[in-house]
Amino acid sequence: MNDTQHAGATAQFKIRIDEKTHIGADSTRLTAIRNLSLELKPESMTVLMGPSGCGKTTLLRTVAGLDDQYTGEIDMPPSARLGFMFQEPRLLPWRTVRQNIELVCAPGFSEQDLQTLAEAVGVDDMLQRYPQELSLGLARRAALARAFSTEPDLLLLDEPFVSLDERTADRLRSLLLDVWSARPTTAVMVTHNPREAILLADQLVLMAPRPTHVLAVETIDIPQGQRDAKMVEALHNDLAERFPENFAGL
Repeated sequence: MNDTQHAGATAQFKIRIDEKTHIGADSTRLTAIRNLSLELKPESMTVLMGPSGCGKTTLLRTVAGLDDQYTGEIDMPPSARLGFMFQEPRLLPWRTVRQNIELVCAPGFSEQDLQTLAEAVGVDDMLQRYPQELSLGLARRAALARAFSTEPDLLLLDEPFVSLDERTADRLRSLLLDVWSARPTTAVMVTHNPREAILLADQLVLMAPRPTHVLAVETIDIPQGQRDAKMVEALHNDLAERFPENFAGL
């Protein structure tokens, strides 16, 4: 079974999943992850890319402790706090935006902290509104504020900008970088968008088809704010040539 240990406060997050198998209602076994090993550098953005259905979301859920049926080991700093932004905003519909944020915020998170964070993601005038009153873009902003309000040691992002138009997604990517730069934390993000991956990643992890494992790790040393379209296109073409399975059709 799994064995979660605590490393020192400045240690890297270390993930080793020997095997993660789903068992269906008909007792069918489907192995999602096998022989996966990954280290996360402190205060870095690691982006996971791989074929649809290869097990990226399963990996995030396992790291978050939402699924503990696996063999392997995950090392985290003591009392590590996790923030999780899902594919859907998952705001509680019977609570206002303010209440959704306050429900999960870290101890000592003040009213001023809330206002500053809400302003940073552009929902400061939406705090008294309910989720059903928000557009999808605004709901994603509120979910981003909620994730950061936990003051996480590890922030997990599961395709947070999927299904948004590219203009809105670009604005939210910029907001993510702004808030993340102001509140540095170790982050892991899943995406199917290679442009998004190259724009955001310090460490781009290419995942193999199911059962997934780490196929390759590419370090991108250029600061996020200096990555122009020409650089993104050049790196995308290089990666697509070397790893066609990961970039087919993208």
